[in-house]
Amino acid sequence: MAIKFQYNKTSLNNLNKQLKVRKNALPTLKNKESALRMEVKHAKEKSEAIDAELEKAIQSYDYIAPLWNEFDGGLISVKDVMLKSVKVAGIKTPSVDDIIFEVKEFDLFNKPLWYSDGVAVLKQMATLGIESEVYREKMRILDYSRKKTTQKVNLYEKVQIPGYLEAIRKIKRYMEDEENLSKASQKIVKERHMLEEMEND
Repeated sequence: MAIKFQYNKTSLNNLNKQLKVRKNALPTLKNKESALRMEVKHAKEKSEAIDAELEKAIQSYDYIAPLWNEFDGGLISVKDVMLKSVKVAGIKTPSVDDIIFEVKEFDLFNKPLWYSDGVAVLKQMATLGIESEVYREKMRILDYSRKKTTQKVNLYEKVQIPGYLEAIRKIKRYMEDEENLSKASQKIVKERHMLEEMEND
């Protein structure tokens, strides 16, 4: 990225301001990047832990699998998932606030005794599945933000800061050369005046 500048003091001051802003922002961006990296890892671990818990729950009910054929699948459904927004390292992420289930009434006398347990099992499994999905989404959002922050860190560190330093160096060198030329020309003019004065005397 080429930094546009002019060979004058105003441009030099503007570049110095821009450089200062980036140098001051860089540590904060690096901290944010490492915090996001940790949060992505945490969300991934949490999602995997919930998946493992769900898998364990499914396996623990394997022995009653034949009974599920008798169970009315339309008896329970997820009516709504209430999400809340939680800020993690300055990024808004979703979190499960509440899951509202709709359970149709059933006659306890005409249905097997385990029906109410079946409803509880399905609630538990649905809750785990939803929480896992929400953590996966949280991980995706945080990882996207981490990548954007990493790009900004790299832009500042590897492109803009060196670019501003180079531009400032060029302006300073140009201004020094101008000053030296000016002094040299003044010296020449002064010497000419002295020679002319000596010749006139």
